[in-house]
Amino acid sequence: FSGEESAGRRKKLPSVQVGDPFTEKVLIECCLELYRAGVVVGIQDLGGAGLSCATSELASAGDGGMHVWLDRVPLRAEGMTPAEILSSESQERMMAIVRPDDMDAFLRVCDRWEVLATEIGEVTETGRLVITWHGHVVVDVPPRTVAHEGPVYQRPVERPADQDALRAAGPESLTRPSTPRELRELLLRMVSSPNLASKRWVTEQYDRYVRGNSVLAQPSDSGMVRVDEETGRGVAMSTDCNGRYCKLDPYIGAQLALAEAYRNVATTGATPLAVTDCMNFGSPEDPGVMWQFEQAVRGLADGCRELGIPVTGGNVSFYNQTGEVAILPTPVVGVLGVIDDVGRRVPTGLTDEPDQTLLLLGDTRDEFGGSEWAHVVHDHLGGVPPTVDLARERLLGEVLVAASRAGMLLAAHDLSEGGLAQAVVESCLLGSVGARIVLPEGSDPFVQLFSESAGRVLVAVSNAVVPAFTEMCASRGLPLTEIGIATPESGILHIDGVATLGLDELRDAWEGALPALFD
Repeated sequence: FSGEESAGRRKKLPSVQVGDPFTEKVLIECCLELYRAGVVVGIQDLGGAGLSCATSELASAGDGGMHVWLDRVPLRAEGMTPAEILSSESQERMMAIVRPDDMDAFLRVCDRWEVLATEIGEVTETGRLVITWHGHVVVDVPPRTVAHEGPVYQRPVERPADQDALRAAGPESLTRPSTPRELRELLLRMVSSPNLASKRWVTEQYDRYVRGNSVLAQPSDSGMVRVDEETGRGVAMSTDCNGRYCKLDPYIGAQLALAEAYRNVATTGATPLAVTDCMNFGSPEDPGVMWQFEQAVRGLADGCRELGIPVTGGNVSFYNQTGEVAILPTPVVGVLGVIDDVGRRVPTGLTDEPDQTLLLLGDTRDEFGGSEWAHVVHDHLGGVPPTVDLARERLLGEVLVAASRAGMLLAAHDLSEGGLAQAVVESCLLGSVGARIVLPEGSDPFVQLFSESAGRVLVAVSNAVVPAFTEMCASRGLPLTEIGIATPESGILHIDGVATLGLDELRDAWEGALPALFD
């Protein structure tokens, strides 16, 4: 069944996978009501490989078989062949197993949500998956041979010949800003770069708060949705990846993506519990691409073991290239977490509470390989990505969740692309609160502001809480540096010895970048 009917007359593109958020939302709500009514025995979404995947996986999950009448499947285009119908990946579709006695109740729910539902087959006791087209058998196989026992490819794997040269061409020789004026100009240039600029122009084109259960949304570190009105229980989700890091080292790059998504969930006060992934690469017929893929998968697997969270699902997308030019290896990682009460969620933006201290958790090192600075200013990619310490990431997550439960955190924001400068700017703008930043004495302002060292979080706590929070971090061996204060009424971001910028100027740079590109 699908949300096609609810889409009304909205135009679809039959040859391309086109997602429709509204139709998807209606289908999800319909499914939730079906679950509550207890009229579904089994259900599967139609994703990769479409009906061929859903039918074989559903049939292999039970002890029986399945007979599917392919000619009954609703079509968006005329003249489709059986092979095309089986492999089509049209969006917003589900396949459900329903008992005959529950069919009327099932269809009533679908009608109420205006979701098209069509009976296309039956469960059998043959142990085989049989698919017919106008009475002719087009598929007759044991379902496990399709879903679980398919052939395993042994493709050639070879480390790219230019990998060593790429890693050797580090950013150390690139010209760095040194004067306050240069640092100020760099900060404004960075916050207005497409990767770091506000995505508000995009995200506000769809209602992120429909039904009122979204309590955090982009640009917060993670999205959060209330799932239980009575208890306030909620789930948080973040997806992350930096393709440049993965190009330099796909094993470490995948772990950095995992670490950032894990950290983004923890900053909101939720406990990270599970992982999903979307592995995007060039052609698997290229041994170098297969090496990238192999390394990324190993990195993600090893990282999940160290963090103690499972991969519950995901997908792989190959052949993302034009001619011989492949995309950067991009293993996008999503982490899901649970919070017992969304009322204790921690915002990303600073609040207007008086007497706030800003603290930086984690270590800052001179790490600019694959950085946004190297990309934006020098169009450079080379060197090694930031180091990743997953034991530290796990510790950091535990501290953030514990501090949230204790009510210590007024705000928290992870550091990633753009470093401390980007995190401070976003925290100030999201809360419309100024700040005064004092960098460590004798340190290099450029490194402190723009390094992309992993495992760092900017937090705001009330002055009265600083001793207890400092003790919490010290007792766990987590580095902490006091770097400034929030100044709610100032309307400025002041970085001692570097620059003073008005929040209005920063907002114009940050929020105006994407709209300007599309004007």
